[in-house]
Amino acid sequence: MSYGKNPTPPANPAESRSRVQHFEVGEEEAGQRLDNYVQRRLGGLPRSRVYRVIRKGEVRVNGHRAAPELRLQLHDRVRLPPVRLEPPRQPGRPAPELTARIEAAIVYQDQNLLVLDKPSGVAVHGGSGVSFGVIEALRAARPAEPLELVHRLDRETSGCLLIARRRAALRELHALMRENAFEKRYLVLVRGKWDLGAKRIEVPLRTDTRVGGERTVRAGAAGKAAMSDFRPVQFFGRTATLMEVTLHTGRTHQIRVHAAHAGHPVAGDDKYGDPAFNELLHGLGLRRMFLHAHSLSFSWPRGGEFSINTPLPAELSALIDVLAASSGRKRSAGLREAGNPPRAAPRRPRSAAGR
Repeated sequence: MSYGKNPTPPANPAESRSRVQHFEVGEEEAGQRLDNYVQRRLGGLPRSRVYRVIRKGEVRVNGHRAAPELRLQLHDRVRLPPVRLEPPRQPGRPAPELTARIEAAIVYQDQNLLVLDKPSGVAVHGGSGVSFGVIEALRAARPAEPLELVHRLDRETSGCLLIARRRAALRELHALMRENAFEKRYLVLVRGKWDLGAKRIEVPLRTDTRVGGERTVRAGAAGKAAMSDFRPVQFFGRTATLMEVTLHTGRTHQIRVHAAHAGHPVAGDDKYGDPAFNELLHGLGLRRMFLHAHSLSFSWPRGGEFSINTPLPAELSALIDVLAASSGRKRSAGLREAGNPPRAAPRRPRSAAGR
């Protein structure tokens, strides 16, 4: 037996290398995002590598390169490249506390979907340093159901989040979103007095830029079309304004970037916001970003209206009360300084019968 000076180390017997694979998208798979589809097909591949093989063009859909967010259609042909698969690991489980918290956040359910009032600080799915999110917790609690996220919310955003309970419902809802037949409204507190009235902001957004390795969205002509309608709801002097925002597109960080672009960044936003404004509101009790998905409505293609809303969480309502009280005190002080002290209500004259 001969030996080389540098023998090739033995391959890890637990590792395997897949072959080129070709699939046709079936009825139960139609409507899925490409990245989710690839990860399901290549279960031993970390999500970071899923994105890498897609962006390098190694995954092909109908013979062409495709973006991770592409929605697959029935009978699409998908080519998966050969990849080295790590040995399957025993999947972990979300903490019971997280599962209980998410189950308690369900505000509506029927045979097609669940609606959560998502708490702030909880990711919708695992990744980027977070092992488990809403969808993993729900799947752990309901292992027999094919649960899928219909849309996403930022980790710090609270409010209405839809989860499909059937593949058919997921396809219908994604079709409605593509047709802009989904109405999503948010409540958001922004810096300063909003003097623009009801304002449509239609500024393209680039979602492919990174700063220090972290994804950062920027307004720019080279970006994807993005449209938001801003409407003032309540003013707090020149300190802040409570706005209702209706989204017509669903770009990453859309409200936050559009608000900052308009000169009125979102309260508590550490990425696109104003540090001085955030510090001021932190002193008033704000410990999170003030962005809440409060209303969602659509019409099912087969008939029937669906509408749901969730109120502001207690911590955001408390800040509104503090701002309203502060704004009222400043207004009263301003009137007194202007020589117009508040007048007492005139006495009502007594009737003759009461004399």
